[in-house]
Amino acid sequence: MSLKVIGSGFGRTGTMSTKIALEQLGFGPCHHMVEVMGNPAQPAHWQAHAAGEEVDWAEVFAGYQAQVDFPGAAVWHELSIAFPEAKVIHTERPVEDWWQSYSATINKFWRHRGQIDLPPPIAAIFETMDQILVQDLVGGTDRDAAIAAYRRNNEKVRDTIPADRLLVFTPADGWEPLCRFLGVPVPSGNFPRSNARAEFWALFGGEPATA
Repeated sequence: MSLKVIGSGFGRTGTMSTKIALEQLGFGPCHHMVEVMGNPAQPAHWQAHAAGEEVDWAEVFAGYQAQVDFPGAAVWHELSIAFPEAKVIHTERPVEDWWQSYSATINKFWRHRGQIDLPPPIAAIFETMDQILVQDLVGGTDRDAAIAAYRRNNEKVRDTIPADRLLVFTPADGWEPLCRFLGVPVPSGNFPRSNARAEFWALFGGEPATA
């Protein structure tokens, strides 16, 4: 099995909804941060990458047909080279909308991670992710750094991926553009909606009280 879909959009751009939709369309399993947390084979790959070691992306994504969200979105360029036949879906939302969601979830997690009682294996995963995402990709936890990284990534995707290989997408667009891009029938029913703020914090036992 090889990746057929690469997700290049940052977390909090509708990646969980897109994961569910891709799996519903037959492009599953779809890799996402929840897979890193739940698949015992995953953490070692990302630890190696964070340490600057060369990794075999085919091995990292063995068993997956698609990938969205962090940490895969941090290496979308490498994946686009490793899987040249894969199509790229870039989930995106307006900058201020994204920051409002990101600051209340992912960024707040990084800022207050020390007060969250994580199981040791999960805590170790996020030590790795701190290096990959906070230090290397975003460059910190302040608003300006995060927004600059978000804009930089959006621009790089458009500049790098040929138009016929790229879909810029938000779940609000619904099934039709996604299905047309992937060449599959439009299913009945509404496009999935998931990963509200409460759902995000439920993964970590609740939102920390610190503002």
